[in-house]
Amino acid sequence: MRRSSQRVMNLAHMLRQAARRHPGGIAFVHRDRVLSWAELDDRVDAFVNVLAERGVAKGDRVLVQSRNSHQLVETMFACFRIGAVWVPTNFRQTPGEVAWLAQSSGAQLMVCDAHFPDHSAACAIPDVIAIGSGDDADYDGLIDSRRGRPFRDADVEHDDPCWFFYTSGTTGRPKAAVLTHGQMAFVITNHLCDLMPATTDRDASLVVAPLTHGAGVHLLTQVARGAKTVLPGGDRFDAGEAWALVERWGVTNMFTVPTILKLLVEHPSIDQHDHGSLRHVIYAGAPMYRADQKRALAVLGPVLVQYFGLGEVTGAITVLRPEDHHAEDGPTIKPATCGRERTGMQVSIQNVEGREVGAGETGEICVCGPAVFAGYHDNDEANAKAFRDGWFRTGDLGHLDAEGDLFITGRASDMFISGGSNVYPREIEEKILTHEAIDEVAVVGMPDPVWGEIGVAVCVLRPDIELTDVALVEWLKGRIASYKLPRRVIFWDSLPKSGYGKVTKAAVKQALADRGGADAAA
Repeated sequence: MRRSSQRVMNLAHMLRQAARRHPGGIAFVHRDRVLSWAELDDRVDAFVNVLAERGVAKGDRVLVQSRNSHQLVETMFACFRIGAVWVPTNFRQTPGEVAWLAQSSGAQLMVCDAHFPDHSAACAIPDVIAIGSGDDADYDGLIDSRRGRPFRDADVEHDDPCWFFYTSGTTGRPKAAVLTHGQMAFVITNHLCDLMPATTDRDASLVVAPLTHGAGVHLLTQVARGAKTVLPGGDRFDAGEAWALVERWGVTNMFTVPTILKLLVEHPSIDQHDHGSLRHVIYAGAPMYRADQKRALAVLGPVLVQYFGLGEVTGAITVLRPEDHHAEDGPTIKPATCGRERTGMQVSIQNVEGREVGAGETGEICVCGPAVFAGYHDNDEANAKAFRDGWFRTGDLGHLDAEGDLFITGRASDMFISGGSNVYPREIEEKILTHEAIDEVAVVGMPDPVWGEIGVAVCVLRPDIELTDVALVEWLKGRIASYKLPRRVIFWDSLPKSGYGKVTKAAVKQALADRGGADAAA
């Protein structure tokens, strides 16, 4: 049995390995800045010295508010190296939201992009290092004055925390999922095994998502193999720039979310640049609708890799490999599956009492294995709800078929009850998206005095295509059961999305409520 005191590799040692094996190889590309592995490792050592001089030690928390940059990556490895806990924010969060992260994490030092002075002020952390400030506390100035000072990796044990991975907080305050050195070493190995097999130092990865969350985990896998990371120059996503970088650097893999992948595939610049180097286009964070999946396969070829997983399981629940993606439907094809269990992980579908249900039966998706986080920081109530008999409860609903393929029905919180019947929006959304006029859709349950709740479909039309609410409902008849038909249909120019590019049902419901609820959709 593994003991909690088991010593493990400090995650920062991966960077040291890459610097020893490929000192002159390209580690990181950002705008005109190209960093070698040796240079990146040296800069991390320099910043660890800065942290040590300011009293940061093993177990201390360092809050980081920054846009994607090589400095952001350096703070991550510096925290790992000294044994501190990296606490990154989503840079799109408000000053008040970031202040909550500062308070709840107990951070004693903050690294803040000079672009966000209000965030720094709101956090009220006395010790602040600013990226790009140009003054005595400027990040790059502090590093330049301490280059060439190697720093020994702190000794760490399996359960020592390295990263507070904050949940998106769609229901209440964000919670800090505690990721540990031992757990993350497994996740990195698992990613390389299941998502990007045969990755080497000859590969290149393009970043098209915030490095503070899933894209940061993906970056760690590149470091483990000495593969270069390419970061777009702009602060906002630009599909044209992304495809130009794919061609220029021979990008072989990227991590993204379905909404961004959809934008990439549908952007006209894709035909202007060679993207034949791509081997793995990995998408996660939300389900990808079948219609969008088929378009991506037709344009990119058999390179799609889907994984299902929450931040608390660091993405490692199931995988749908390239050979399991199919551009056409057929009697033996399972287009709605999100794949099979990841290496070393186990999925159990359980009812409300915690009993495992049979194949084809819907229940809550629960998981166990080395990729599961250590629990929420300083939140006993949330931990009690999240774990049951050793299983982590994802809050997602779904079923396994006889072959072990997982099918997600939706979030337990997304389900609504209309006229006494349980309705799962995911199935309805899949059908609506097969209509040629629909570009995006979100189906939510809204209060109704007669039915308790009714389904409201909020749709975004494709350019230059017209469709009425009545016509859409008539089209749906016969394609889904009558009790699942949306009672209201509304068309918007766009759907609200989180800072990570995901459509959030809570934001859709709030927007509907602000506009008068279900009545506004009539």
